Amino acid sequence: MTPNQLRKALSNLNGERDAVFYFQNADECLVPRAMLIPDEEDHLVKLTDGRHEYMIDAERVAWVRLG
Repeated sequence: MTPNQLRKALSNLNGERDAVFYFQNADECLVPRAMLIPDEEDHLVKLTDGRHEYMIDAERVAWVRLG
């Protein structure tokens, strides 16, 4: 998955739902009350829960659960 594809898939996150990322090596990452941070100069996919920022390696994402 490319960063642009992942950003588009996550574009409707507004802080009301959790996002769980499952990576190719079977690791997972929970982002509670996830909000997508707008694209910045570094072009990294970033989410926030209001307290922390999470940088997601789009190329290693196997699938995502939005709840």
